Amino acid sequence: MKKFIPLSFLTFASLYGADIELAPIGIESTVITEVAQNAQTSADTADALSKDIPSIDMIRRSGIANDVLIRGQKRDNISIEVDGAKVFGACPNRMDPPISHVVANQISSIEVIEGPYDVENFGVLSGGLKIKTKKPTKELKGQINVGFGAWNYKKFGITGSGGNDVIRMLLTASTESSDQYKDGDGNTLAQQIDNYVAKHPTLATQAYQAQYHDMQAYKKKSVQAKAFITTAQNQELRLSVTANRSDNILYANTTMDALYDDSNIYSIAYNIDNLSDIYKNINLEYYYSDVKHPMSTKFRQSGTPNYVTSELTTTMQGLKLKNSFEVESYKLLLGLESSRRNWDGKYYKTNVNSGVQTLLPSASNAKSIDNTITKNNAIFAKVSKSYNSLDFVLGSRYDHTKITNDTYQANSYNALSANLMTTYHFNPDNKLFVGFGQAARVPDARELYFNKLIAGTPPTLRLIGNPNLNQTKNREIDLGLTTDNDDFTFKIKTFYSKLKDYIYTNASTQTFVNVDATVYGLELSGSYYATDDISIDTGVSYKRGKKDHALAGQTDRDLADMAPLRAKLALNYEYANNSLASLDMQASKRWNTIDSDNGEQVIAGWAVFNAKVKHAINKQFDFTVGLNNILNKTYAQSNSYADLTLVTDNAQTMLLNEPGRYFYTNLDFKF
Repeated sequence: MKKFIPLSFLTFASLYGADIELAPIGIESTVITEVAQNAQTSADTADALSKDIPSIDMIRRSGIANDVLIRGQKRDNISIEVDGAKVFGACPNRMDPPISHVVANQISSIEVIEGPYDVENFGVLSGGLKIKTKKPTKELKGQINVGFGAWNYKKFGITGSGGNDVIRMLLTASTESSDQYKDGDGNTLAQQIDNYVAKHPTLATQAYQAQYHDMQAYKKKSVQAKAFITTAQNQELRLSVTANRSDNILYANTTMDALYDDSNIYSIAYNIDNLSDIYKNINLEYYYSDVKHPMSTKFRQSGTPNYVTSELTTTMQGLKLKNSFEVESYKLLLGLESSRRNWDGKYYKTNVNSGVQTLLPSASNAKSIDNTITKNNAIFAKVSKSYNSLDFVLGSRYDHTKITNDTYQANSYNALSANLMTTYHFNPDNKLFVGFGQAARVPDARELYFNKLIAGTPPTLRLIGNPNLNQTKNREIDLGLTTDNDDFTFKIKTFYSKLKDYIYTNASTQTFVNVDATVYGLELSGSYYATDDISIDTGVSYKRGKKDHALAGQTDRDLADMAPLRAKLALNYEYANNSLASLDMQASKRWNTIDSDNGEQVIAGWAVFNAKVKHAINKQFDFTVGLNNILNKTYAQSNSYADLTLVTDNAQTMLLNEPGRYFYTNLDFKF
């Protein structure tokens, strides 16, 4: 019999010891619970997810604020939602991906959606993450978390919650910082670019200046406050605000670093339960977020006597109404959604000595993104029903989107999305599920209108966006089988996706284009319970992507961002109550199926080993010690698709190595 639910696929093994426990798997998604409890030693949720979910890979950009791919899909092809609020970053080069605007110690659960199976949110083309943060409690509760690690990593977090029958409140705050991590060869972020520049001396200006060479890699602070107010029986007003402040984040293989990254997320919701026997719930939510993100050459050799800054801002606000009904044995959801996103950016240079700022290339023409507004209005519905051993969920959504820009043409898009998920239960332990779905997503401001600053005397702007892009459509089928009994759990899932007008970077023409493509893959995961105390977890993922036709001026039909075969294996031993020791391995095949025409390069295969012990002294206090990358392996897991602006000589782009051997400890006190 199972004594504990083992961690997903590869347990206890993120860069800073973040680990995540899986709840029972749903039909179309994976729900992860107790994120804050188990992922307390890093704010980087992307790193933790990539090590625990087979379908998720991470794009390494820095020591923090890394991005995720779901089945090889990223950017606007996947959706990030925090407590019902749609979240976007401001940086066109993904230095502040949406997932970086919520830290791990605030999160209670994450729903990972694989495929076009979420009609409740705008733009869920190929998957998404629904993040739920902690809720305030009536009981007075508190938690203090302290973490230390190699490279002068330090973290302090505190959470307090309490209230009464009328009001419940929660406050959580954290601060986190680290020096530059070292790869397996002992090179810091700055030294990695030094080594690259030594082989490519024409790029010497990309190296860090002496006074910044050993600077801190990042510092991040976050505060979240919530108040849930009972206004009447079964009625509740929910208020939430989250503020994130990050400073001096180094992105070694990018041409700029982030001077700071500030974001705020506000939401107000009114929820009513059990209006009648049929009308089960109504929820109305308004949310607003803003992000300010200046990225600069200030720390680089090119940053003297003047440094260039690309400053981006974005705001997102939305209103969503959801109505839930239960009519006989049917469950029905009806909803309306309206949202408005603004994205604006400019270039300027700053004189190091005088501090004087000048717009680039001129005061009248300095816009990277010229005040782009994306307005969306949608209606959606979902119905579910069970017939004996057969369950089904049917969803549909209609979107109308208009995008305007102060310089270029406006665009309008209409889309109908729909999906059907069915599950057949052979018996209580075994089930088969099949899903069919269609979804769409519109181009964003970067893809439509972005102007790149081209160095020269004088500098100029070049449009790399394409104002004539079509929206992308995904038609997909998913098939899977799960087994869950007292001896083992097992899940196998395969998918086949046809992408129409997929938005892609053509490095030959240096612009965005539409292309038809196919993506397919296989995912395996499972756990074997050897005894009540010992379990083995495993996970495997494989995916391939092909363009229907090569892009103009190219011959390579391989699709970028398709990581190779990767596997995860963990041995867990619960040696005492709530105390666990683990040893795990992560491995990747050689990445040699690449889009070489668009910047990708062959990456060697790798395997790394990690160990961890989490010991509970009592119910209130536990501590963790761990060692990641035990053998100090030097390796890279992220490729160099030209969709990102990276340091390159146009022949070979700089890869960023992963961290080397890392020792850490974490103390957690609850009261």
